[in-house]
Amino acid sequence: MAAPLVTETARAKINLCLHVTGRRADGYHLLDSLVGFADFGDEIIVAPAKTLSLRIEGPHAQGLSAGDDNLVLRAARFLDPHGTAQITLIKRLPVASGIGGGSADAAATLRALARLWNMPLPAPEQVAILGADVPACLMGLPLRMQGIGDVLRAAPPIPALDVLLVNPGVAVATPAVFSGLRDKENPALSSNWPPFEDAKGFCNWLACQRNDLQPPAIVLAPAIGTALGLLQDTGCLFAGMSGSGATCFALYPPDGHSARAAKAQVNARQPHWWAVNSKLS
Repeated sequence: MAAPLVTETARAKINLCLHVTGRRADGYHLLDSLVGFADFGDEIIVAPAKTLSLRIEGPHAQGLSAGDDNLVLRAARFLDPHGTAQITLIKRLPVASGIGGGSADAAATLRALARLWNMPLPAPEQVAILGADVPACLMGLPLRMQGIGDVLRAAPPIPALDVLLVNPGVAVATPAVFSGLRDKENPALSSNWPPFEDAKGFCNWLACQRNDLQPPAIVLAPAIGTALGLLQDTGCLFAGMSGSGATCFALYPPDGHSARAAKAQVNARQPHWWAVNSKLS
């Protein structure tokens, strides 16, 4: 009988808005962000083995190291320093693109190995040592992230929405984006959020929020501005940049065809860009 496999999806994390509210004495920036997740991402597959190993495959595997410092292996050792498994990472998300790929991979590894090894999952606050976004990715539901990403609160339910993710294929270094931020103390999100009754109302609320990292990211990579303009031309309900870029997103009614038509429009104008349709949750 073939050895059992356990599979987990490392869903893309989307910063639907991101306010930079200050900077600590140690240099870490304070954030206030509404986070959602796409129903698309990398894939983690684990199987029993006599040693712990990692293989990386997929369209965005090139250049990634499967060495001991890989976050997937670090997550495995965190869960059980003596645990063994063959781990396969199928890399479908662009690397370092503002959608939490590495953190999502670590969280999916924790979920998969906990099932394989019949162990309880650690609490989200325990895994922050692996990275600021790992706790949110482990929870995998709409969240309000504050502090340096370590303060997590459940967000009001997000209405059903289709999402189009687009990356223009440019690399943007997060430290450089933060260095280009002119004002590091900006207003936080409102304490009283309205009930998000429908997709249009939610997107109207998003339009009143910000991603404070978007302007400096566009200065560093003007293609981000081009991507946002192209997405807005598709007639979306809202378009924005996730994290520090360069991935942008556009939201559409959950009708099953608006987002697909938008993707076709993007592909026609920018055939070499990465573009994926998904659902927002």
